[in-house]
Amino acid sequence: MIGSHSPARGTADRLIGRDRDLQRIRDLLGIGAGGGALLLSGEAGVGKTAVLDALAEAARADGTRVLRAGGVEFEANCSYSGLNQVLFPFQDALGEMQAPFRDALRVALGFESGSPPERLMVSNAVLLLLSTVAAGDPLLLVIDDLPWLDRASAAVLGFVARRATGIRVSFLATSRSGSQSLHDSGVLPEYQLQPLDEASADHLVSTRFPDLVASARRRLLTVAHGNPLALLELPSALSAMRGPAGEVPAVLPLSRCLETVFGSRITSLPQPSQRLLLLAALEGVGDLGVLQAATRQANDGYDLDDLTPAERDQLVHIDEGARRLRFRHPLIRSAVVENSTSGERRAVHAALAHVLVDQPERRAWHLGEATLEPDENVAALLEHAARITLRRGDAAGSMRTLIRSADLTPPGPDRGRRLAEAAYVGAESTGALPSAQRLLDEARQAAPDHKSSLHSAATTAVLILNGDSDVDTAHRLLVDAIEAGTHAYDADDKALVDALHALALVCFFGARRDLWQPYYRALEKLTPEVPVVLSALGKTFSDPARTGAAASEELDHLVAELTEMTDPAPMQRTGSAALYVDRLGDVREAQWRMVRMGRDGGPARRHMAGLIHLCLDDYLTGMWDEAAQLADEGVQLCETHGYTAFAWYFLYVQALLAGARGDADRADATAEGVIHWATRRRAFCAAHYAHHAAAVAALGRGDFAGAYEHAGAISPAGTLASHAPHALWATMDLVEAAVRTDRQTEAAAHVRAMREADVARISSRHALLMEACAALATTNDDEALALFTKALAVAGAERWMFDFARVQLAYGERLRRVRATTESRGPLSAALSTFEHLGARPWVERAETELRAAGSGRRRPGASTAHTLTPQELEIARLAASGLTNKQVAERLFLSHRTVGAHLYQIYPKLGITSRAMLRDALES
Repeated sequence: MIGSHSPARGTADRLIGRDRDLQRIRDLLGIGAGGGALLLSGEAGVGKTAVLDALAEAARADGTRVLRAGGVEFEANCSYSGLNQVLFPFQDALGEMQAPFRDALRVALGFESGSPPERLMVSNAVLLLLSTVAAGDPLLLVIDDLPWLDRASAAVLGFVARRATGIRVSFLATSRSGSQSLHDSGVLPEYQLQPLDEASADHLVSTRFPDLVASARRRLLTVAHGNPLALLELPSALSAMRGPAGEVPAVLPLSRCLETVFGSRITSLPQPSQRLLLLAALEGVGDLGVLQAATRQANDGYDLDDLTPAERDQLVHIDEGARRLRFRHPLIRSAVVENSTSGERRAVHAALAHVLVDQPERRAWHLGEATLEPDENVAALLEHAARITLRRGDAAGSMRTLIRSADLTPPGPDRGRRLAEAAYVGAESTGALPSAQRLLDEARQAAPDHKSSLHSAATTAVLILNGDSDVDTAHRLLVDAIEAGTHAYDADDKALVDALHALALVCFFGARRDLWQPYYRALEKLTPEVPVVLSALGKTFSDPARTGAAASEELDHLVAELTEMTDPAPMQRTGSAALYVDRLGDVREAQWRMVRMGRDGGPARRHMAGLIHLCLDDYLTGMWDEAAQLADEGVQLCETHGYTAFAWYFLYVQALLAGARGDADRADATAEGVIHWATRRRAFCAAHYAHHAAAVAALGRGDFAGAYEHAGAISPAGTLASHAPHALWATMDLVEAAVRTDRQTEAAAHVRAMREADVARISSRHALLMEACAALATTNDDEALALFTKALAVAGAERWMFDFARVQLAYGERLRRVRATTESRGPLSAALSTFEHLGARPWVERAETELRAAGSGRRRPGASTAHTLTPQELEIARLAASGLTNKQVAERLFLSHRTVGAHLYQIYPKLGITSRAMLRDALES
């Protein structure tokens, strides 16, 4: 923190040249009023910290409470270290919070031990605490050097920043231009702080260096380019920057030069002061209690009083209220570390590790930095810390910690195992596929006799799926590793459980019964008991038509656990288990948590999984616009991270929506691309998804033969293909297409297969479709009407908006067919309303056609009354005029082609025409 001698201040204690910037930032932040959030960016030394100081001082003077923290490069791997800085003054206030929020914060901040709390719980707890504080006095939260804030703290503070407006909390952070930050994910609006203009720069130099000769002043102004820190720190160093002919470089790397200037000031300090500065730089938080304890542990004969020379030289400042040490500028911290020796740094890390015994992640990290030679104890502590970090949702941090653990592991299989686990985290979670491949290669070199290790196999399987090889290759690799016999089938073995989840995914991709058999065998051998999620996946993700309903209690258990869950991996796996039993609605909040986590920089693979599950639930429940937006996000995410094996999910949703909304050409092209990709890789499940989208598009345009072909490619009529889960989603498509193409026998056979599998037990959607398919397939009108009534009466069936409307449409069509025209208008009108809401244009047109044929007064804009024709004749004339054959018109209207021909025979004289070619003009006139 900088006091009255801030670099850009003049003798009147005012920032020179920053009045307009300060006012603009105050307005944007709403300090003391409604609150707001802003990222202040600019080059090194441009005055970001000085502006923060000025704003903080002004806010305090106006009665606003100010909290400060700073990102620290050397603490960036320690979860919640930044949050610890922010909330340190509120340790006592935590006791007044409700138990779940209090406990979550105390564990996250390291005040208590326990299981890592869920990030959403921590985020809500921080928001609640800060809003409570702001209810008394307005609050300004200031974060210097945001890009170096640890990922967990950045995610929580991003959550707070998005909600700052309206709760009297203002959030202001700084970031060097071009650095990664919350701004990159759209969390914060940005204000770019520019260098001082020429007049202000000259005023600053004249004020601070009144005796500087004119030639030196001009040289300084030229070199500094309006950078305030350079203007104040470089005068004494200009002579060192001159070239052999006395020239001054036209372009100067200011940050490096300023570090050099600060370095010279640091090395001129007494040795105890330098050691204390290094201790503070590597500790990161500036906690005076930790620093004091570490000095005693180092036993070098110095204490905090030795900081006095550094304070007098304005390199650091002691915030007495917060009991924190703060560096005047981030470059000073970097210069301290740069000017230390490796031995000095290791000694400081060792002292800090000894002090931080109640903070396992930070302690393990410092031990790792203090250790040169392989040390299994330190490696094990780092591995444990990596697991904690992963459960918090910081997959990238976990991957880095595992790599350091492997570096410190003695030669042998454990080193290869830890490298393989780091590779698995990279491939399965972070989206770092190239790094995963490199780590996998290193793991194989480290343990050449353990090439079939479980994490190696799981990682390779993920890389295969996203490469050019096929599902069968990935399957063989995983099965060989799982059945190698070099490990016990211990359900607590994380590597084995991860490998089985990878195998379940590969089997799902392949959609064949034989692929799932090794998975079932492995579950039978697991002891002491099979993990619930693995058991549920073996029923709902493999062959849900036959075994999905049996997983009901297991799903209840998994869904109940989601509220307390912190690790995104089980959230994803529970979502997969819920998919084919239509329980995605029960896991929506958990899937949104993964998406929000991903948008804040969390695991890319989990982000994608959340998007997939939300897209599919949105389609089923009629939130099609959101589904389209999330699918677009998913495609972009796959392209960014190279997850080609998962892009087809999102392409499927895009094709499905395009077909349902009438863009059949786009739907067909997208589906064809997915089918081509999937067939080459034997990823038949992806092909099934694409065939489903193509079937929906074909139904929409009235191509019932094409719809039958695509639906049959998923599962032939008369059977629900074994271990082809998506056959459940195409049942009504296949039966309707069969009926429309005079395949009554095939339609009836498929209904029998559905009855035999008792798909109605799976969910209300399948109960709806079961009865609707039976109604479509029967030739007995009374039976059909009763079945339609039963279908539409299924409890909860209206949740499945598009399917429900399609059944209403089919019911109305059947009513009109048996001459119950008045009764048909109710379900037809209801279906039309839903289709219009969804934007399902082909189905809108079908429903309108039926309503007109039923004598409804509703007309499309511009439609002719043609009062000489009956409603049915008018509709037959319109369809014939559009180019459809008599047979196609008959299929649309559930008539025989002979009846259509008879109607046309009567229509021609009524319209005064003699041929079909004249229909269009007659109707238009």
